[in-house]
Amino acid sequence: MVPAKLELDAIDLKILAELQADARIPNITLAGRVGLSPSPCSRRVKLLEEAGVIEGYRAIVSRKAAGLGLTVFAGIRVERHSLENADAFVEAILAMPEVVACHLVSGDADFLIEAVVPDMAVYEATVLRRLLALPALRDIRSSFAMRSFRAGGPLPVKKPGAR
Repeated sequence: MVPAKLELDAIDLKILAELQADARIPNITLAGRVGLSPSPCSRRVKLLEEAGVIEGYRAIVSRKAAGLGLTVFAGIRVERHSLENADAFVEAILAMPEVVACHLVSGDADFLIEAVVPDMAVYEATVLRRLLALPALRDIRSSFAMRSFRAGGPLPVKKPGAR
């Protein structure tokens, strides 16, 4: 049975912080760091997974080493605002492997996407051949990361108001 909403306590937050720092940490080491014995620690991790607090585990790959040297943030405005247009746009964007994040935002843009590509020529081709073909697209405003200081960093898993 999965709880509707899991109330996170201080130990859960310590577990989350440790797993964000190193998802491959052995359970016995994790347990020691958070002040539990291995069995209760393993049960808590499983409960966090089942409740959807932990969505998954992954390797963090160097963009540069993978040949993806250009990070682009594109603010996109769509034409007519409708659920159908938004759904079609999101479906098309999520099908693009170079898009690593897509957010519905307020302000000048309707959506903000983050894309990674090898270089400017590939991004130009992406814009001309794929982005401009998206349903109800009105405008694209691209910004390019000159240097990244933290990308995909850990979430601040602390109790509200804690330092």
